Amino acid sequence: EIMNTDQGSQFTSQAFTGLLKDNDIQISMDGKGAWRDNVFVERLWRSVKYEEVYLHAYDTVSAAKAGLDRYFRFYNSRRPHSSLDRKTPNQYYYESLPLPMAA
Repeated sequence: EIMNTDQGSQFTSQAFTGLLKDNDIQISMDGKGAWRDNVFVERLWRSVKYEEVYLHAYDTVSAAKAGLDRYFRFYNSRRPHSSLDRKTPNQYYYESLPLPMAA
């Protein structure tokens, strides 16, 4: 497994990198100050925060997990994206797969 992050202090700390190493997870980091390396994920997290997290006061970790699970199912299957010609990520992905050939 591999974990890619930016070089924020929370990701470069000994506690975090040690945890990854202890679990045999490879560490990959974007270039220092290179926000463009991660621009698409940054945009995703902005959507997650403003469309889900900031709107709910989760009482427990399990409630947060359930809320995020629900949001990601919505995000991928029902929320149209302007960058995908108003298609959902699922529509865009499955339409790009080759059709199986008849025998």
